[in-house]
Amino acid sequence: MTLNLALPGNPRYQPSQLVPYFGYDRLYSGLARVEIANLETLGEIGVIPPEHFALLTPELKQALLDITTTEVDEEERKVTHHDVRAWVHCAQRRLPQELHKWMHVPLTSYDGLDPGRIVQYVAAWREAVRPALHEVIGAMSELVYEHAETLQIGRTHGQHALPVTVGFWLAGILSRLVWCDKETDRAANALVGKISGAVGASNAIVGLGFDKRSGLRTYEERVLAKLGLQPAPYSTQILPPEPLSHFLYLCTTTTAVLGQLGRDCRHLMRSEIGELAEPFKKGQVGSSTMAHKRNPLNFEGLEAAWFKTKNEFGKVLDTQISEHQRDLTASAVMRDFPAILVNLMSQLNTLRRKDEDGRAWIARVRIVPEALKRNFEMSAHVILAEPMYIALQMYGYRGDGHELVNHVLTPRALASGRTLMTELQELAVEEAELSEVVGAIPPELRELLSHPENYTGRAAEKAVSVARAAVAHIH
Repeated sequence: MTLNLALPGNPRYQPSQLVPYFGYDRLYSGLARVEIANLETLGEIGVIPPEHFALLTPELKQALLDITTTEVDEEERKVTHHDVRAWVHCAQRRLPQELHKWMHVPLTSYDGLDPGRIVQYVAAWREAVRPALHEVIGAMSELVYEHAETLQIGRTHGQHALPVTVGFWLAGILSRLVWCDKETDRAANALVGKISGAVGASNAIVGLGFDKRSGLRTYEERVLAKLGLQPAPYSTQILPPEPLSHFLYLCTTTTAVLGQLGRDCRHLMRSEIGELAEPFKKGQVGSSTMAHKRNPLNFEGLEAAWFKTKNEFGKVLDTQISEHQRDLTASAVMRDFPAILVNLMSQLNTLRRKDEDGRAWIARVRIVPEALKRNFEMSAHVILAEPMYIALQMYGYRGDGHELVNHVLTPRALASGRTLMTELQELAVEEAELSEVVGAIPPELRELLSHPENYTGRAAEKAVSVARAAVAHIH
């Protein structure tokens, strides 16, 4: 039988790593794990007779896990008009008669669906998304180390600002990714389940004696322990929405950080900036007609994934409320939630895609020294306005140092192409008070005011610190 393994979202974006968790015909595998854990618990507490419980073999459990969504859909359309009861029918067809009646007892639909989905999210995060994120963090750490001291003009509001380094810029993305990884993992570990019945009050579990048979733990605790989950402190027919929405929010935030990388890089690839370039393979095409072009295809894709994901997260927000103990309005919407992880995984796959030599795509992005130098020198004669006005204030200038630099020295420097320091020294020849102030500035500071390439503060130090912490984190 051919399986339908399409993931939620656009068919163009189908990261294979998530197929085991969210491929269409595997969507009921989480529910199956809950139902199997429930049968095992019924057997352990003596509800299912031992001779019947012994029939639940590993092969039968696997058969339940292999029930496809396509089969359930057909049963739902033709018979039950109810998704979970359709799955129960499909499961019963695989079980011996002695186990038929115990399937789904004493559960309600969302005792299976809610924790089942949580199991899938946790597994997808731990086994696919997080390892890929660590790979990207590792590759970016190497880039930050490599370019910790590579001079770059900083930019604010799209304008040249103060000197930084390429490593410092990249360290901003890296630091945010590490934060997202830590917080998302914490949120994944805090995801909870529920086995609490049709309104959340465990009516059948208590009323029919399941808890009494369970010993020191409640029946809910016993079932969920088999799935690696803690019970929610409170639930209705459904789980409280906050733990899952918080996890998905952090996945969305991670997508935003990678979108930030995409935006920064695609702007730095602009023809008039050109400080970096995407890898461009033999045979690749930049434009269907303009053969000279090398478009920022992948960086644009990183940013586009953020646009898609933030709108997907709107669906999560729509499910934060329900009517009383539950209504059905959120059910269809929640089926789209995995698209958030699909988009994130697609971004990570772009960045870690290997070439023939096994090098990740992000490691093959080319930093262009000539462009960095050209762009830096474009404003080098005026970018030390900040330390100059502060120095004037510190060493005795009685006027407004900012005003002097802003409205006198900078226009002169822009007109002449000379440095602010040169203009200051020339002006000081004409003004005795200013000459005295310039003379009071320590020689090492006057030297700095003549060499903007040295005015990078802790940029290199911070870059190395962030990279070192990132490497320690993933190891």
